[in-house]
Amino acid sequence: VEMTLDILRLEVPDLLEENATSLADLNEHLAKARLQPHDLGLQQVLSLLFRLNRSVMTLLERQRALQSLSDEYRHYSAPYLTDTPPPSLFVRLCGELAIGFKRLLLQILQGRQPSRPHLAWCLYMAQHFLAQNLLRHIQLYQEPPPSLWRDSHLLYWLGEHQECLDELVAAAFQPSPASSLRGLYQQMLLLGLSNPSHLATGECPLLFGALAPLAGLARLLSWNENDEAEGPIVDLTESQPCLGYAQKPEGNGDYLRRFELGALLVALHEPAPLQSNAERQLLERVQHHWLGHQQRLHQRAEQDVECNLVVGLLAIHAQLLEQRPEHSCAQMLDLSPGGARLLCNADQAVHLPVGQLVLVLKDNSTPVLALVRWRHLNAEGLHLG
Repeated sequence: VEMTLDILRLEVPDLLEENATSLADLNEHLAKARLQPHDLGLQQVLSLLFRLNRSVMTLLERQRALQSLSDEYRHYSAPYLTDTPPPSLFVRLCGELAIGFKRLLLQILQGRQPSRPHLAWCLYMAQHFLAQNLLRHIQLYQEPPPSLWRDSHLLYWLGEHQECLDELVAAAFQPSPASSLRGLYQQMLLLGLSNPSHLATGECPLLFGALAPLAGLARLLSWNENDEAEGPIVDLTESQPCLGYAQKPEGNGDYLRRFELGALLVALHEPAPLQSNAERQLLERVQHHWLGHQQRLHQRAEQDVECNLVVGLLAIHAQLLEQRPEHSCAQMLDLSPGGARLLCNADQAVHLPVGQLVLVLKDNSTPVLALVRWRHLNAEGLHLG
């Protein structure tokens, strides 16, 4: 019940018109709009969508209409993919498409038990057009409406509860969105954290596309007030991407998440053949914003020290009783009072999931009990934080 009440907070306008345009008439109007000069055609498409979003329609009618309008979006977005800032009409088109898919989502949830792929697709499409609305506001150096972040957080939360955050969705849009709801939502968070108002003309779509293959590597973890780990805090009830670093989390702990970026930050330094030089330089320039402008909570010391890991509660107990359980070799790459980064053999990945307890043994040092918070596998091996 609580989930349904929360989802009803999605911002959609009231239904005003009983009779919607038929799909055949809609497609005819869309085809005629394409024959008009670009700005006039865009205005006609926006007017059609505006009326549809406020009309009573069956679920199937609305879904087919939105699929046709998504195709038109691709056509009308083409001039604004790089340096040309979009007109306000196009920003409104993004907002109305988001409204359309949010309304469709509410219809899906109010009907019979939806299939996970169908629900994942609708959540993704609603989130995608919220992301486009955010992107276009940033391109015009405007603040997005407060409801944009509230709705984005709510869509993520629903995807979390319905276990469809990682359902892959094929979406042929430009600039490229990530291929799952988790990745797309975190792509938005990272864009919002990148001090976007200081990006030069054309850099915002470039950054958004560069984040697409990387954003899904981050994780939103449950928040713990005693947790000293670093990373932005997301309050899923707030109208901002993350809490400011001077803000203390005051909301309900059920809706607080810590944005764990460890695996993403490791992946940024890996070879990426499909990444352009401009994308790589832009990512390098903005990444320090993701952890805030303040000094690190704990200064981190570079290390290159061999250590051994005792993995799992039973093995740790045996080690403390001097029963010599099996050890795993690792390399400690850096260390701070807040944690460490280790590099292990890739074949240890099966034994070292996030949440695993390990005892870190170094020569002549007191053993340290640790918890795996993030992991990332690449050609070097398994990175653990």
